[in-house]
Amino acid sequence: MNNHLETFDVLARITAEQAKHQSPINSIGSDHQAPSIETLGANQPATSPELETAPYPLDALPPIIQKAVIEVQEFVKAPLALVAASALSATSLASQGLASIERASGLVGPCGLFFITIADSGERKSTCDKFFIDAIRAWQAGEAQRLEAQIKAFKAQYAGWKAEVEGLESLVKSEARKRKPTTNLQGELAEVMSRQPVPPKVPDLLYADATPEALGHGLTKWPSAGLMAHEGGVVFGGHAMSADAAMRNFALLDSLWDGMPHQVRRRTSESYEIKNARLTIGLQVQTATIRQFMVKQGELARGIGFFARCLISWPESTQGSRFYCPPPAAWPSLSAFQARITELLNRPLQFDEAGHLTLPVVTLNPMAQASWIAFHNEVERMLAKGQSLADVRDVGAKAADNAARLACLFQIFEHGPGTIGVASMESAIRIVAWHLQESRRFLTHMDQAEEVVDSQRLLQWLRDYCVSKEQTVVDRNFVLRHGPLRKSIRLQAALAELEAQGFLNQLTHGRKVVIAVNPRAVNGAH
Repeated sequence: MNNHLETFDVLARITAEQAKHQSPINSIGSDHQAPSIETLGANQPATSPELETAPYPLDALPPIIQKAVIEVQEFVKAPLALVAASALSATSLASQGLASIERASGLVGPCGLFFITIADSGERKSTCDKFFIDAIRAWQAGEAQRLEAQIKAFKAQYAGWKAEVEGLESLVKSEARKRKPTTNLQGELAEVMSRQPVPPKVPDLLYADATPEALGHGLTKWPSAGLMAHEGGVVFGGHAMSADAAMRNFALLDSLWDGMPHQVRRRTSESYEIKNARLTIGLQVQTATIRQFMVKQGELARGIGFFARCLISWPESTQGSRFYCPPPAAWPSLSAFQARITELLNRPLQFDEAGHLTLPVVTLNPMAQASWIAFHNEVERMLAKGQSLADVRDVGAKAADNAARLACLFQIFEHGPGTIGVASMESAIRIVAWHLQESRRFLTHMDQAEEVVDSQRLLQWLRDYCVSKEQTVVDRNFVLRHGPLRKSIRLQAALAELEAQGFLNQLTHGRKVVIAVNPRAVNGAH
C-alpha cells in the first residue's frame, strides 16, 4: 500500500456517504392526518445508501486462505463474507494458543477473534464450517486416540489414590471418635493428598451447542477453544435472555477476549478460575433471533462491550442464485489450508508448573507499528462527536486491537510466531475496517428497529391513556414515570419518531414539557 492511503478506503466511504444522506425531521401539527400504527416506521427504508455493504476485501487474505475461500465459495455459493469468517475462525482457533500480540509497549493480549455473521437459516454456514474445521476435528480425534492409554492409566491411578485418601479419612474419623491422637494419620493423609494424579491434557477445542458456563469449565481442562455454531441461539437465545444470565455470560466472554483471569463461583458445585485461556468465536445468528435479543438485552450487551469485541458481518443472502454445480474432483486449495491448520495444531502448547498456558509475545516491526498507529488514530478521529463513527464508539474503540490480532494470525499462519511485518498489518487493517463498517450498518439498523418497537409501544400506551382520561395532553415526566419506557433516552427517541410522523407534538410550558397527542391518532384507534 502507498502511505496507508488504501488502508482507509472503507473508513473514507463511511464518512463520505454519511455526509451525503441526512434524514430531515419535520414538525407536524395536530391537524395533520395521522398515519396508522401499522405503518409506523414504514417510511424509513430498510437499508439506506450510507449503510450499504461494501465488497468483502478478499484480496487482503493471505494467499493460502484466499484460494481456499474462493474454492469453497465457488462450490457452496454461500455469501463470501460468511465463507471467509469460517476460514478465519479456523485460523484463529489453530493459532491462538501459539502466541500473544504486543500491539504497542505494554499492550499485550490474545490474538483470538470473535466472528458473528448475521444470516438466516439456509445460508450454509454449517457446510462452510465443515470444510474449514474438519482438519481441527480430525486432529482432535487423533489426539484423543493417541492419549487413550494415558487416559486409562490416569483413571486407574486416580481410583487407587482416591481409595487411599478415603481409607485414611475413615481412619482419622474412627480414631477421633475414640478420642485418640490423629496427628500421624493427618500427616500421612496430607502426604497422600499431595500426590494426587494429574490428568493428561487432552485437546478439546470445538464447542457447538455448549453454554458459556460449560465452555468456561472446559477451558480449565484445555485452555484453547472455539465456540463454533451455525445457530447463535446458544449465546443470544433462550437461557441468555434474562439480564442475570446475559451479564454472567458476556462477562465471561469479554474476559476471555481480553485474556484476563475469570473466577466462576458456584453454590452447589466446585468453584474454579479460568486463567491464560484463549477463545475464538465463530457464530451465525438469524436476524430474528438477534433482533429479539437486541430489544431485550442489546443495551446490556453493548454496555458491557461484547459487540465491540466482535467482527460482525451482515452479508446479503445468495439464496435464489445458488444453481447446482457438481463438486470438484479435487480440492487443492482447501487441502493446502487444512494441511497448514494441522501443522499449527501439531505445535505443542506450552504450560507452566501450575498447568497454565504460557505464550511467547510477538511484536510489530517499525513499519507495521506505524501502519497500526495510523489506523488507530484515524478511527479515533472518527469517533468524535458529529463524526461518522460517533454512533459506534464502542466498536471503533476495539478496532485497532482486532487489527493487531488479525495481523498476528496472518503472521502465524504464513510464517509461524515471529515479528509481524507491514504487509500482514495492512491486510488485517483492510479486513477489520470492512467489519467496522458492517458493525455500524448492523447496529444502526438494530437501533432503528428498537426505536420503531419503542415508538409502537409508547403510541399504544398514549392512546389508551388519552381514551381513559378523555384528554390528549399528558406531562412528559408522567409518561417517563408511568409509561412503557422508563429510560429518558429511549423515551425521547420514541417521542421524536412519533413527532416526526405526526402522531404528537412536544410543547414547552414554563419548565414543563407536555405531549400533545394528535386527536386523529387517538380516534383512529377506536
